[in-house]
Amino acid sequence: MTLTDEDKITIEKFALQNAVKYGKTPQLGAVMGRVMGSCPHLRPLAKDVGPMIQQILDEVSKESPEAWQSRLEAIAPELIEELNTKKVPDKGLKPLDVAEGETVVMRFAPNPNGPPTLGSTRGIVVNSEYVRRYGGKFIIRFDDTDPQTKRPMLEAYDWYIEDCTWLDAKPDKVVIASDHMEVYYDYARKLIEMGHAYVCFCEGGDFKKFKDAKEPCPHRGQSPVVNLEHWDKMLAGDYEEKAAVVRIKTDIKHKDPALRDYGAFRIVKTPHPRPEVGDKYVVWPLLDFEGAIEDHELGMTHIIRGKDLMDSEKRQGYIYNYLGWDYPKTTHWGRIKMHEFGKFSTSGLRQAIEEGEYSGWDDPRLPTLRALRRRGIRPEAIRKFMIEMGVGETDVSISMDTLYAENRKIVDPIANRYFFVWDPVELEIENAEACVVEPSLHPTEERGRRSINVGSKAFVCNDDVGSVKEGDVLRLKDLYNIEVTSVSPLKGRCIGNSMEDVKSRKMRIIHWAPEDNVSIKVLAPHGEFTGVGEKQVVEELNNVVQFERFGFCRIDSVDDGVVAYFTHK
Repeated sequence: MTLTDEDKITIEKFALQNAVKYGKTPQLGAVMGRVMGSCPHLRPLAKDVGPMIQQILDEVSKESPEAWQSRLEAIAPELIEELNTKKVPDKGLKPLDVAEGETVVMRFAPNPNGPPTLGSTRGIVVNSEYVRRYGGKFIIRFDDTDPQTKRPMLEAYDWYIEDCTWLDAKPDKVVIASDHMEVYYDYARKLIEMGHAYVCFCEGGDFKKFKDAKEPCPHRGQSPVVNLEHWDKMLAGDYEEKAAVVRIKTDIKHKDPALRDYGAFRIVKTPHPRPEVGDKYVVWPLLDFEGAIEDHELGMTHIIRGKDLMDSEKRQGYIYNYLGWDYPKTTHWGRIKMHEFGKFSTSGLRQAIEEGEYSGWDDPRLPTLRALRRRGIRPEAIRKFMIEMGVGETDVSISMDTLYAENRKIVDPIANRYFFVWDPVELEIENAEACVVEPSLHPTEERGRRSINVGSKAFVCNDDVGSVKEGDVLRLKDLYNIEVTSVSPLKGRCIGNSMEDVKSRKMRIIHWAPEDNVSIKVLAPHGEFTGVGEKQVVEELNNVVQFERFGFCRIDSVDDGVVAYFTHK
């Protein structure tokens, strides 16, 4: 498959629009981002698209702004109109700074001490979307070199891959840091030999005093030969935990204390949970060292990280400078705060689950992808939600309602409607005749009807009848109108099926469930709801349905009654 003449015109019009908008020849990356974002069929042809864009930009640079305007009016007048239309601030992802011929390589690097949460999902979606637009490579790298404080969970490695695939973000490559310990050791030895790293035996508090005073600790001046001897003893397990640390030499008088001779390796004798690693190693790299080496080894071109990790780039920059490497292009973003969850951490959630506060990682109250998937949130909704949020250093405070709104657009047209009565009250209808009613499965889509057998009894919500009095009139939705003849026990009599009566007498319309029903339990973030509903619900296993006047729910099991997970209103 090659670029067509139509594709070339598309590239030219976006190049010209950018040139007209900013009054100068655009950068290749800016046009590439617009082209890939608007033309999904070109994403597999990124290697052909880049040179073609550059060729067109070379031609554009030879013309005047007047010529750009004239040509754009001729081939894409709608883009001129777009420029002249006052729009709301741009949503979504801005173009990357991509050099000509550069293959974009980006990564998401989780600590697998639990499954992905909404917070980590942003990194999965945004990085995968960028490489998709630029025809690059998306890597999942498990930063699992802390077997003690943030101890990995064996299940979490697979959970991440499963959730990435579900999000349409299947990685091109999966890397596990604990498989590369010998690589980190080799670079540590090299830096020690070069005199850029040393083994420090200071206690934590003592080293802090030296660091705060901008003075070298007693071990900083050791020769590489002495440091290598200590390094070999560390690897052999001759030192106890916290007895020795490998530090990277920086500027000991740097104005920022966090950048003064930072730790690169420490001794941890807790076995790693991966059986292939186990107690094989007792010296483990800290994250700044491990990440710096991996980003280089994997050929990372662009990194997106939290603005709270800006110091990481500065610390890692010393390693890159010592080894003569170029640092990847880096973008920072602010934190996401979800109103419904407040602050949360994977470690905190793990502890709460172990203490029995939650039923598991897919408890509907949790902000994990496993919980959202079980509730019926669609991956397309999550992707759009994260992409439209964009990348910026401003902290973002949002509500789950925004995600629910995106999901509602997807599930509303496909979710069948059913009656579910929670906290049910039995209603005897004194003059009822057995009949069958057939409400539609969907109010606007032609999807057929469900069949409900009606006898002399029905069930209604306690909330709907808790305050009724004798003589009150109600409409049982899609059935008939009743007049209440007794409150305790609750009884009524049918008074016809006229919708005109409903309007003229201002009847409340309530839903109901037949006597021949199925038990239903709904698990929701805001509580547990038990009741009864239509038997036909058992045919909707794993589907999202809408329980009328309650909300959308995903049917999770039908073995012993129905168990559903609340999706949203």
